[in-house]
Amino acid sequence: MALLQISEPGMSTAPHEHRLAVGIDLGTTNSLVASVRSGVAETLLDESGNALLPSSVYYEMNKTPVVGEKALQKVSTDPLNVVSSIKRVLGRSIEDINLANEFNPFTFASIKDKQVPRINTAIGPRTAVEVSADILLALKDRAEKTLGGDLIGAVITVPAYFDDSQRQATKDAANLAGLNVFRLLNEPTAAAIAYGLDQAAEGVIAVYDLGGGTFDVSILRLRKGVFEVMSTGGDSALGGDDFDQAIASWLTDILDDSIRGNITAMRQVLAAARQAKENLTQQASTVISIDGYDDVELSKETFEQLIEAKIKKTISACRRALRDADIDKEDVSEVVMVGGSTRVPLVRKQVEKFFDKKPHVDIDPDRVVAIGAAIQADILAGNKPGDEMLLLDVIPLSLGIETMGGLVEKIINRNTTIPVARAQEFTTYKDGQTAMRVHVLQGERELVSDCRSLATFDLKGLPPLVAGAAKIRVTFQVDADGLLNVSAQEVNTGVSASIEVKPSYGLSDAEIESMLKASMENAREDMLARSLREEQVEADRVVEALNAALAKDGELLLSEQEIEAIILKRDMLIGVRNKTQNPEEIKQAIKSLEAASEHYVARRMDNSVRSMMKGHKVEEFES
Repeated sequence: MALLQISEPGMSTAPHEHRLAVGIDLGTTNSLVASVRSGVAETLLDESGNALLPSSVYYEMNKTPVVGEKALQKVSTDPLNVVSSIKRVLGRSIEDINLANEFNPFTFASIKDKQVPRINTAIGPRTAVEVSADILLALKDRAEKTLGGDLIGAVITVPAYFDDSQRQATKDAANLAGLNVFRLLNEPTAAAIAYGLDQAAEGVIAVYDLGGGTFDVSILRLRKGVFEVMSTGGDSALGGDDFDQAIASWLTDILDDSIRGNITAMRQVLAAARQAKENLTQQASTVISIDGYDDVELSKETFEQLIEAKIKKTISACRRALRDADIDKEDVSEVVMVGGSTRVPLVRKQVEKFFDKKPHVDIDPDRVVAIGAAIQADILAGNKPGDEMLLLDVIPLSLGIETMGGLVEKIINRNTTIPVARAQEFTTYKDGQTAMRVHVLQGERELVSDCRSLATFDLKGLPPLVAGAAKIRVTFQVDADGLLNVSAQEVNTGVSASIEVKPSYGLSDAEIESMLKASMENAREDMLARSLREEQVEADRVVEALNAALAKDGELLLSEQEIEAIILKRDMLIGVRNKTQNPEEIKQAIKSLEAASEHYVARRMDNSVRSMMKGHKVEEFES
């Protein structure tokens, strides 16, 4: 008989056990994973001591995908099978992507309009969700090896300006990687948490986040422990990659024009441009070398001229965000800079000039978002039950439905705090109308053609009344991750329909299910490892329960020989648990210990019953 312990609801057998949770910054250029250990949030390192994981994946026929620095090393020899900057494609349709860009770090398989884009690789076409899942899986493996156990959940950061489809694609990638997503957290909010600005009494904080592929700015207000995003803005297709491409374009104009169209050479040009950008952070000039061509010198002054217009776009977004928040820049008490691209001196200079105050740059801008996410994950995991920090993010773009004439009726306006639910009543257009098509849209424009289509669904079974008599209540619900559910109900009859909104060009549930099935089929070793881990955990539980019982009443209920026999079986279990890779051997060792302990369990039970009945008669317990 097994030794069983019953704990309080919601508590583990070890009440002070730290639940393993992480924060993940899934970046365009680099990704990171962080966790709170011994009360301190820190990024987790790989075997070489690096925190940054380059967001690049190398695909080779019949081999496991290679992620990170080793993937980047393949750019010079096999560039077509190295996928980088995938975040720019995540959640986007083929019509959203600039296929004409000569610096695209991947090529697309031919697809029809509205289908999810697929990137050509040696193992076949891969979606952005699948590539992102490979990156997340590498981060998950790093975390579990470093922390020494299975993760119970993760907070994954996204740009504040990510729309619904991009957020859903991020969650799909996490699910595919086997991660339990506590929530998606806006990157600027994570940065403010990392700097501890949530500990101030109150104030307005501007977070300027310029990463490799995205830019966003958020205006946050902290008031009485509530962290509220007042407004957000930016560009999900503007970042440090654009600085690289500006240098690369300038460089190809100087070099022989025949370099254009040569994919291998263009990838080398782009890599050299990125290195030049990094060099100019500390140097006044740098020399760019491309195999087969003369060296070219690039000065900091020329570099700043190439990128000045792009930085001005970010400052314009800051101005709009302040206007949306209905505040002046003088009202901003703190400015936080986030993202590796904020290392560029001209970026820092322009931001300081605009806000007229020195920004926070103390924490490594590459790590600050992951650290903030880790702090939030630690709270959501239940490791800090007394923490009172409350995060109130906002939706970046308005949500509504199509009405007659191709118009958009907004139901939830942009910069509305989430989670939120809003409802509005509509009616029929024709006499006898028995169905209504609900077309869900996202955007700020008035015409359907100028907004993004998110989903459509039909409400059927309406009473055939005269036009305008039916009352249809349409409800929009946006959860804490910024994901949308839409329902419609005819008020008089109760007929209803609903949909969980996903991008119409995104992955279908069948495709996600197919990917999950494929990952299971190709991960037999992982399944065996999981089974082994489950048995090891069970062995630890049994040993822990036995030790606690022996310490309490072992000497009272057992002879010295009986204790020795049980301890012998216990030590055998510990030995098997630590040495074998076969879960069945551990299972048998557990059964052997339980069999040796049966008489002890029976005596403990009898002793417990006697204690309970002491001072009572048997008749009192009879029905």
